[in-house]
Amino acid sequence: MHSAQTDKPDVIIREVALRDGLQSEPGFVATGDKLRLIRALAAAGVVFLETTSFVSPRAIPQLKDARELMARVPRDLLCHEVMVPNIRGARAAADAGADRLIVFVSASETHNRKNVGCSIEQSMADLGAISGLAAGGNMAVAAAIATAFGCPYEGRVDKSAVLAIARRFVHEGADRITLADTTGMANPKQITETVAFFKDHLPHTQICLHLHNNRGLAAANLYAGYLAGIEMFDTSLGGIGGCPNVPMAAGNLATEDVANMFEAMGVRTGMDINGLIRAAGLLENILGRALPGQVMKSGTSA
Repeated sequence: MHSAQTDKPDVIIREVALRDGLQSEPGFVATGDKLRLIRALAAAGVVFLETTSFVSPRAIPQLKDARELMARVPRDLLCHEVMVPNIRGARAAADAGADRLIVFVSASETHNRKNVGCSIEQSMADLGAISGLAAGGNMAVAAAIATAFGCPYEGRVDKSAVLAIARRFVHEGADRITLADTTGMANPKQITETVAFFKDHLPHTQICLHLHNNRGLAAANLYAGYLAGIEMFDTSLGGIGGCPNVPMAAGNLATEDVANMFEAMGVRTGMDINGLIRAAGLLENILGRALPGQVMKSGTSA
């Protein structure tokens, strides 16, 4: 990130449509269209972008242009956060000029094997090397823990097991932990309890929530997280996204819907809602279908 905001928002919204959203689309979105979306999001005040992921193009062909995209992205006022599964991906992301590396692992052994083809322990094996690479390149490192609230294959996930994974990341230098409800299995009470548990055990680590809407509870879960003290949330323009390895996966909360909710509550996001609506309309045109976001259809609360 090459510039900083002068007016700090009350909550930070990370935009994940370029990675989480597009990886679930059936077709490849051209690099030029991705750049148009990034420029529209930046114009609307988005700062933190999960821009792409350096993974096997055979596994996720929708992100096969990661290197080209990163070579062409605008840099001013944007923080380009790139997801990586291992040291190989981390090296590629570092070479491409990522501002932050997001290392991901599932809290569920079964989901991790289906998602990346290896065990949790194997996924964690590169942590030290990735942290060293990041430190040498002046990059930050964050962790994303999938299925942190429940797994479609194993059921409820023990938050103590999630904490054990998070502590290993923190020990290796991660300054932020994203707890992902990859399956949309969480409920507001569980969110409240889990956030309190993590704040008690990792009081100096920033916690981000990544909430999918499989069972229609993502907005309620987000609000519960906010009341519990969370100040960073992942959302996706237009509400697109989902996990390719989750049966009947639903999308994320729409960025414009979440920003509208917060702004209507007097909680500053630093974003221009109308600009987000225009960006969502652009995404809808690029994808050629109606998107699940609501504010782009109904307008802002104001």
